[in-house]
This record gives sequence, C-alpha cells and structure tokens, in this order.
Amino acid sequence: MQTNNQQRFILITRKTRLQELVERFNTWPQAKFYLEHNQINAQDYLAEHDLYQQRLREAELILKPLGRFQSLERSFLPNYQFGSTDIIVVIGQDGLVANTLKYLQGQPVIAINPDPARWDGKLLPFEMGDLKSALERTLNQAAASKTITFAEAKTNDGQSLLAVNDIFIGPKTHTSARYALEWEGQRELQSSSGVIISTGFGSTGWFRSILAGALGVTHQRKHELLDGFAWDAKRLQFTVREPFPSKTTGTNLVFGGITVHTPLRLESHMPEQGVIFSDGIEADYLGFNSGMVVTVGVAKTQGCLVCH
Repeated sequence: MQTNNQQRFILITRKTRLQELVERFNTWPQAKFYLEHNQINAQDYLAEHDLYQQRLREAELILKPLGRFQSLERSFLPNYQFGSTDIIVVIGQDGLVANTLKYLQGQPVIAINPDPARWDGKLLPFEMGDLKSALERTLNQAAASKTITFAEAKTNDGQSLLAVNDIFIGPKTHTSARYALEWEGQRELQSSSGVIISTGFGSTGWFRSILAGALGVTHQRKHELLDGFAWDAKRLQFTVREPFPSKTTGTNLVFGGITVHTPLRLESHMPEQGVIFSDGIEADYLGFNSGMVVTVGVAKTQGCLVCH
C-alpha cells in the first residue's frame, strides 16, 4: 500500500476497565487493592489492558505510514468533525462500533476484535491480522460492506437524535410514562414503562429480550422477529413495555413496524421526568415532558461496516 498524505485514518479507542478503575482510585496499586479485597482477579484486568494496548500499537504501526493519522478516544466522538473521505478503524467491543457509527455520515468502518478469546464480537468481523488487507480493499474501493439503517427521533422544538441500535422514550426513573401514541392513522392514550424502537442492527439486543419475555409469558417459542431482521431493512420495530389498561389508557397499539411512510408519533402527557435517549446512553438524552411531540422514523443517514 502506498502513502497518501491526503488520506486520513481515524483510530477509535476506548478506556479499558483498568484505566477506568485507575481514574476512580487514582493509582493502579489502590485499584488493585480494591479488586483483591473484593476477591476479583486483578490479573485479568491487567492482561486485558496490556493486550488492548498492544493491539493499539500494532494498528498505529500499520496506519501511520499510509497517510494522516488520528487516534480518538470514545468520549470525544460527539464533538469530532469527521471528513467525508476518512477511513475509520474501531478497535474494541461491539458497543464501541455502534457508538461510532452514529457520529458518521456513511464513512467506511473497519471493526477489529482485539481479543477474540474474550469477546464474541458479532459486530467485529476482523482480527488484527486482517487489518492490512481490509485497508487495502477499502482504499481500492473493493471492500464488501454492510449498510446499516439508523433510527431518528425528531421533536417539535427542532431537536433530533440518531440511533444505531434503539431509541427509548419513557420515564427517567422506574415510574409510569403517560403519552398519546399515533401510528398508521390510529391514536391511543397509554400508560407504560416506555416505548422501545429498534433498528435491524439492534434487533437482536434489547428488542429481542423484550420479545423473548413476551413469548415466555404466553408459553410460545417462536416469533418471526425473534432472531431479528436485516441490518439494512428500511424499517424499524416498536414495542411498548408493560402497557397498563385502564379507563383512560389502552393496550391496542403496543407492537408494530415503522417504515419511511408510517412513522411513530408520541405526545408527552408527563409534567416532568420524561426522556428520549438512544443506544443505552441515558446521560445524552432529550427531555420528553408535557407539550413535547416526537416523531420516530427511518433516518436518511446510514452506516457502512466493512466486512469480509
């Protein structure tokens, strides 16, 4: 592979468990004492950290000679300006891949599993030994890739939120959410513990666990969506968690598909504590209180994950 000073490579990383503990306890000896005091194997934390740092060094040695190089820790993703021709290399777990994708505009992502013995890596098609060949195919525009459909929530005050896996709309704490739900020309007042809207990419996660629980309650074993649906499907799926029937609230519109032509609309009836967040990141939320209306649909933005 030839050097191209115009090409930029962004290496996305995250802190290891060891680094997070050191931030909490100030030094590794103090963190180690805490782990051992709680009968946790500190050497496992150290081995994981050392291997991850080794993989980062190996990636840098491959990427730096090829063009401009930037290493970016996950916490800086929301504020980083990616270029349209950037090539993104993610080294970490599945969650890091999903978190990275939603801050991009279709740039190719090469996802590396740094520790296959430890992590399954369903979203990590490559190991470190594959990086050179994956880069070469990507640079030559010969790489196979999977397109990933995103979900987008838009509020009536102009805010928006993208999701790679899922969007949650409901109460901030373990209380009931009250809202009006509109879908396919129908409207229903509801009281529930929240609404989950899943993409195909996230349909084997939170959405699947909710579906599995519902099947268990009804003593059924199969459902056409239990194994999820395609990552590139131009659709989403919503499910209402724990809907409560009463004189004023219904349970008829609790499960359905969202397409480009049939979005989901919710109007908050909660004075406070209503939230909208995506991909499990509760700290990065939009308020969903009385007067707020949110429309959830298929996003125009898509993700691009390089594969074998």
